[in-house]
Amino acid sequence: MYDIAIIGLGPAGATLARLLDKKYKVIAIDKKNEKMGKCCGGLLSPDAQKILAQFDICLPKEVLVDPQIFSVKTIDLDNSIVRHYQRFYLNMNRAKFDNFLVSLIPSNVEICSDSTCSKIEMENGIYSFTFKSKGVERTEKVRLIIGADGASSMVRKTFYKEKKIDRYVSIQEWYKDKTNPPHYSCIFDKEITDSYCWTISKDGYLIIGGAFPKRDSKKRFEILKEKVKNSGVSFGELVKQESCLVSINRGLFSTCSGKNGVYLIGEAAGMISPSSLEGISYSMESAKILADIINSGCNSIENKYRFMTLGIRIRLILKILKMPFMYNKYIRKLIMKCGIGAVR
Repeated sequence: MYDIAIIGLGPAGATLARLLDKKYKVIAIDKKNEKMGKCCGGLLSPDAQKILAQFDICLPKEVLVDPQIFSVKTIDLDNSIVRHYQRFYLNMNRAKFDNFLVSLIPSNVEICSDSTCSKIEMENGIYSFTFKSKGVERTEKVRLIIGADGASSMVRKTFYKEKKIDRYVSIQEWYKDKTNPPHYSCIFDKEITDSYCWTISKDGYLIIGGAFPKRDSKKRFEILKEKVKNSGVSFGELVKQESCLVSINRGLFSTCSGKNGVYLIGEAAGMISPSSLEGISYSMESAKILADIINSGCNSIENKYRFMTLGIRIRLILKILKMPFMYNKYIRKLIMKCGIGAVR
C-alpha cells in the first residue's frame, strides 16, 4: 500500500516528489526515460527562474545551452511587421532540465521511469493503479493519486472528463545550423494557427515549431516551414521531429484541481499560460502548494488546494484577457506599429 502515487515526472511531478514529507510511502511513474525530452522550445521564463530562486535551487551549467539570447524577434506575417522585444529567458536543454529536477528527489521515493500507467480504479475508498514498467505489468494500491502527466493526462481523462480544455498539437523539428545568426523568433500567422510559432537557435541547431489546432496540424506545420524558408532562413540537415499535445486554457473554468483523493498539478490541471504556453512556473508552484497541504496533514485537501491556487487562476484569467492583444491581428498591428516596448 502506497500513500501517494505521482503520475508524471516533469517539473510538476518532480517538484512534488522532492517536497513531500519522508514519512509518506511514495511511488512516481513516468513514461519518459533519461534520453527523452518534451517537445518544448526549452526557454526558462523569469517566473520559472523566480520559483527556482524561492527553492534555493541553482542550475548546473550543463543544463544551459548556447546561445543565451536577450530579445525575441516578433514576426507578424498577417500585417508584415517585424519588431524586437527584450526578454530574459534562459536557453536550456529541456531533457537535462527535467532530469536535473528528478535527480533532486530523495531516495525514499520509488521512481519508475520508462513506465506507462494504463488504468486507475477506486474500490472502498482505495485506489488501484496498473502500469507497465520495463515490460512487466504491476498493479498497486494507493490512498492519493496525483496527476502530473501534462496535456494528455490520463488521470484527468479518467476522473474529470467533464472538465473540457482545448488541446493543440505542438510540432517542432531540429536542423543542423551553421549559417543562420543566433536568434529566437515568435511568429504570428492566422493561416497557420491562432496560437503562435517559433524558431530558436540551440547548441548548433535550429528549432522550428509551433502549436497548431489538431485538424490539419501537419499540413499547417509544412506551410510554416515554407514561409520561414521564404523569409530567408536556411535549413540544414534534419535531425529529428518531436510532437506532443499542449493545453490552451481559454476559459474561466478550464482549470481542475481535483477532489476525493485525486488531484491535478501543472498542465494536467490546466495551469499553463494561454498566451505564451509557458507552464513550468505554474507546474512547480502548484506542486509546492499541494505538497505543503499534504505535509500539514490537512483532512480537507480539496478545499484548501483550490483556495491556495486561487492566485494561479487569477493570473491565468489575466493572461486570457491579454490574448486579444497578441492574437487579434488588428490590435496587434496597432501595438506593433506604435513600437510600444520594442527595442529600437
